[in-house]
Amino acid sequence: LPSGEMNYDEFADQLRANVGRPAIVNVNIGTTVKGAVDDLDRVLRILEDAGYSEDRFYIHCDGALFGLMIPFVKSAPMVTFKKPIGSISVSGHKFMGSPVPCGVVITRKAHIMALSSNVEYLNSRDATIMGSRNGHAPIYMWYTLTKKGYGGMRKDVEKCLRNAHVLKSMLESAGIRVMLNPLSSTVVFERPEDLEFVRKWQLACEGDVAHVVVMPNIGIDKLQHFVKELIASRAAVALSKANAIADVALLDESAIEC
Repeated sequence: LPSGEMNYDEFADQLRANVGRPAIVNVNIGTTVKGAVDDLDRVLRILEDAGYSEDRFYIHCDGALFGLMIPFVKSAPMVTFKKPIGSISVSGHKFMGSPVPCGVVITRKAHIMALSSNVEYLNSRDATIMGSRNGHAPIYMWYTLTKKGYGGMRKDVEKCLRNAHVLKSMLESAGIRVMLNPLSSTVVFERPEDLEFVRKWQLACEGDVAHVVVMPNIGIDKLQHFVKELIASRAAVALSKANAIADVALLDESAIEC
């Protein structure tokens, strides 16, 4: 969908067209570009309506960025193993800000037992996919969770969502087309034409849009500075285009006079 959310009608059509096959479904808890959150309950209803029993589908919830934020958002859908999902993943280096890339996959014990194996020289059972792991990453995640606590995490989430709405309002007031999905801190707007501006702010762009993901370390002053430079950049590009048109007109005028 234009919002970045799953196309539920197309999903239902695909299920009906492949009714004899089991289904593997990826439910996004915050898409990469637009921060859209798929409706898990709606996905489950569609599966049920298509005649899929719980033993004929597997749902993975990809919560790389928003998986650690959604538990603190009052109006957010409930993502829980009380529902028939198979696994959920979150990143530690995004919202939490771990200095090294890391992630956590939580799944049901039955799935772990199916993948794990006994390692004789370790005298234990290995449940990792790669067979090795970073020993520092869990410490970074533990430290952040312990230091912030539930209340600190909630305040960070509230700050991110509040500042995302502030950025959206500032961009709208400047006449810039902008989109902000419900439950998201990812602000999507027109892709700047000034490549130097894009490089300076390290904007992630896709097609004709760019986005800013508002994180806990970003304050209103930083957002204000960003918008100020964006407006100046757009004005410079517009002036350059206008001058180019004028230059061509002057050349044509000179040619006619000659």
